[in-house]
Amino acid sequence: MPFVSPTRAERLAALRDEVRAIESAGASGGREYLPFGVEEMDRRLAGGGLAVAALHEVTGERSNLGDDSAAVLFMTGIAARREGPVLWALARRDLFAPGLAQAGLGSERVFYAECRTDEDVLAVMEEGLRHGGLAAVIGEVARVQNMAPTRRLQLAAEDHGTTALLLRRWKGGSDPLGAPSAAVTRWRIGCVPSGVLAEAGDEGIGRPRWRIALARQRGGEPYTWIMEGPDAEGRLALPAAPGNRAAASDRAAEARHAA
Repeated sequence: MPFVSPTRAERLAALRDEVRAIESAGASGGREYLPFGVEEMDRRLAGGGLAVAALHEVTGERSNLGDDSAAVLFMTGIAARREGPVLWALARRDLFAPGLAQAGLGSERVFYAECRTDEDVLAVMEEGLRHGGLAAVIGEVARVQNMAPTRRLQLAAEDHGTTALLLRRWKGGSDPLGAPSAAVTRWRIGCVPSGVLAEAGDEGIGRPRWRIALARQRGGEPYTWIMEGPDAEGRLALPAAPGNRAAASDRAAEARHAA
């Protein structure tokens, strides 16, 4: 029997996992999808939305707090639009519950699992997915050693019909999505300048505005959108056209003058 080096063996195992993941995706014709409710996005997604029983990975476009927070809220909006409890596994106490609630995910729906390491986060996610009674399982990690953990998460999500959302944090300047993964979709979320809200006589800062890049999806092409962040029901929106914003500003000014 020829000797196979550990490095080559790991590469072969990763390749087999990826092939099996593709085959599994092709065999599940009755898969359920969660649309974003924005036609411009849904028509670009294979299946017309996110596969519910699947793993999806999200990262900030850049290594900064703003993009990291945007990625968290992007996942929050997805989980908020599923019915039922959500398990959130994390190794850092940096979530802001009121912010999650503003994106549609109230604290009464979330169970938090504090973990010591990335490996613990992945293990807790897998156990949560296999429970079968959760709407979504969310985890936050800085590094995944190889493709095998994401393959296990994908299989657990498929087997039990639960959505898995994995935040890949920046660490050491390396691309969080650079390594192979069994995730069905992979996303990059970046902040862009927000618009101004002007309606009902009230002016202020509008909803956050993001550059949402679908970096990879099985069965479809990558794409990039500029969208407004989630509302209180977890729904994204296309930014208002400049003419609409101007009209809204004029109506607000008229209302103030009349008062």
